[in-house]
Amino acid sequence: MSKIAVVYWSGTGNTESMAVKVAEGARTEGAEVICCTAAEFSADMMDNFDAIAFGCPSMGSEQLEESEFEPMFSSCEPKLTGKKIALFGSYGWGDGEWMRNWEESCIANGAVLACDSVICNDAPDTDAEAACVNLGKALV
Repeated sequence: MSKIAVVYWSGTGNTESMAVKVAEGARTEGAEVICCTAAEFSADMMDNFDAIAFGCPSMGSEQLEESEFEPMFSSCEPKLTGKKIALFGSYGWGDGEWMRNWEESCIANGAVLACDSVICNDAPDTDAEAACVNLGKALV
């Protein structure tokens, strides 16, 4: 059985809603899943999982949330080599530049992206929710 972590930061609840759907998708494929906030996860936990979905909204000038998520994710970067991951998040402005930059950084650190990242403007609609479920399935 695959062990999957869904790790997220959410300020308005939009990215948290996406995380719930990602976890749902992984569970439907038979995975053992934990869903936790960035504050509850650390690099020390990376080796305990076969794959990890990271979720963070776009903040400021198209960047990851700086006080909790970015420090946690930066500490995980050295352990991304060969790790199967997926990325998701919401945004309220811009065009998704933060996600493209994040994907490039993950690939440069040797991560294996399980599927296309999922982004949505504000709250996830039915299509975004379905994409999140599929993202979770792709991790298994």
